[in-house]
Amino acid sequence: MYEIGQEEVDAVSSVIRSGQLFRYRGGEGGQADICERKMAALFGCEHALVVTSGTGALICGLVGLGIGPGDEVIVPAYTWLASAGAVLSVGAIPVLAEVDETLTLDPADFERRIGPRTKAVIPVHMGGRPCDMDAIRAVAGRHGLRVLEDACQAIGGHHRKRRLGAIGDAGAFSFNQFKTISCGEGGALLTNDRRIFERALYYHDMGCTFRGHAGAMREEPFLGNTLRMNEIQCAVLRVQLDRLDGILARLRERRDWLLGAVRAGHAPIAAAPSSDPAGDCGNNATFVFNTAETRAAVAKRAREIDTACNLHSPIDSGLHVYTNWSVLLNRQGAFCPAMNPFSRPENQFCRTTIAADCCRNTLAILARTGCIGIDINWTRAQCEAIADALGRAANNVGAA
Repeated sequence: MYEIGQEEVDAVSSVIRSGQLFRYRGGEGGQADICERKMAALFGCEHALVVTSGTGALICGLVGLGIGPGDEVIVPAYTWLASAGAVLSVGAIPVLAEVDETLTLDPADFERRIGPRTKAVIPVHMGGRPCDMDAIRAVAGRHGLRVLEDACQAIGGHHRKRRLGAIGDAGAFSFNQFKTISCGEGGALLTNDRRIFERALYYHDMGCTFRGHAGAMREEPFLGNTLRMNEIQCAVLRVQLDRLDGILARLRERRDWLLGAVRAGHAPIAAAPSSDPAGDCGNNATFVFNTAETRAAVAKRAREIDTACNLHSPIDSGLHVYTNWSVLLNRQGAFCPAMNPFSRPENQFCRTTIAADCCRNTLAILARTGCIGIDINWTRAQCEAIADALGRAANNVGAA
């Protein structure tokens, strides 16, 4: 969490004093409803639905899109496990595709991985870096595929002046502790499609047919799950939404200070490409090297020069690299064998094997990439000192 203060304390206190912690059965028009209206206006979409997590938002989005057993969904090989896990949660099969040097889905490889059972794609705006949504939507359009954006790590970012999460058929956000804005845990689904929204509404609330809005819904009812947000979480989120653009402005300013100082120092180091540098959320300064060995040597030397210069590689994060998703590699898609999508008869013609070497180019790119996480409170002098250490390390190592 980048920023939190008295406003959140006051908002939570007000909800607790009211005694109404549930968004329904007396909570209508409260914090959850306010958050949804604010999100729809802020991100430029017709419908927003708050849910318990980013994973829940992805699942609701897939349900809204009608994805299920017998379907495949393309997912990048560099993301959090939930991007692929959500696909399994609706009984479908994830098919992995490469990322490029932007660290987001490679549109060309996405197209190469499309098969006869492919129904959708989940482009992930990883680390706050926007996917090339124009190229991805063009590929999806040629093949009749639906697009569900995973913007869980890129809340408030944009691609060519369009807010991430509101460009595809639907988009998912996460508000857990490690995101740009947070209420501890939570998520949201955005869409302009009423059918997607209504199906997600049914799925996120097992009691949906008992709510006041049920009579106005057009979709056929079905039994869903329980992924509702409560009023305490939404009170925090309401305030955090007001902080969002200010947080992004400060992150981007410090990222630009750091990158500008690196360029001014003429060090033999290159910033990683981006499909929209201005739309990047700014939570990292990202660099690409010729080899993994050079990246590791520069990182080691930079830390020796200045311990604040922490150039980490995405390959070392582990959690976000597909080769560490053992439950997928081992086809362990559910607690009960009869419910495991990998062995369901409806998926017998899907590509159910995920090999450890299926996205080797992604592994090579991640190993050559170095990221410096941006501290929202850094001064310009601190950014310049970190850039100086990085430049000196690159010169010492001979990174060119």
